[in-house]
Amino acid sequence: MLGTIVNAVAIFVGGSIGTVFGNKFTERYSEIITQAISLSVILVGLMGAIKVENILLLILSMAIGSMIGEFINIEKRLNNLGDALQKRFAKEGHNLAEGFVMTTLIYCVGSMAILGSIESGVKGEHTTLFAKSILDGVFSIVFASTMGFGVALSAISVFIYQGTITLLANQAAGVLTPPVINELSAVGGLLIMTIGLNTLGVTKIRVGNMLPAVFIPVIYMSFF
Repeated sequence: MLGTIVNAVAIFVGGSIGTVFGNKFTERYSEIITQAISLSVILVGLMGAIKVENILLLILSMAIGSMIGEFINIEKRLNNLGDALQKRFAKEGHNLAEGFVMTTLIYCVGSMAILGSIESGVKGEHTTLFAKSILDGVFSIVFASTMGFGVALSAISVFIYQGTITLLANQAAGVLTPPVINELSAVGGLLIMTIGLNTLGVTKIRVGNMLPAVFIPVIYMSFF
């Protein structure tokens, strides 16, 4: 759990710094920095997605996972949680829910979050999550400069999400073989590409409802 704790702390600290000193960034600079980071997020996702070896499994995972997520309506629940936090903590003029939901998706969907948590649970190796902590901390400063304290609160989601994967991975080390991890990472990469496109305003895809897709390869390859 050490890697997850460090990651959550980095996000909270970065988000807090960005919230406090956000007025130092002009709108023009904040916009170009956000666009640059969005392009980087797309590249990170692409690098994970191109690892796919079973394209049919990826398509199946996306289809089934999206239906499950749509039925549960994960994105709406995330928005409701963000709205509740906004009423509790936000100052007038700050869209806490937007920052909370968007950065929760960005920090949780990527292959680094999944693989890093699995490595932490299976091997006790935290290097990947430490590297992710640095990236997320920097991103949090920039995101919070425009979206406020909701970015810092996404540390809660990261802690629960990655911590759960770490604990499950520790109990299922024999199931998470390299081929399974590879296909799982490909699905995660595709989703994080979509997050980058959403952030740029190119698409408006409900990525939150697609999150279950990353677990379909694990279930499929456990039986076939």
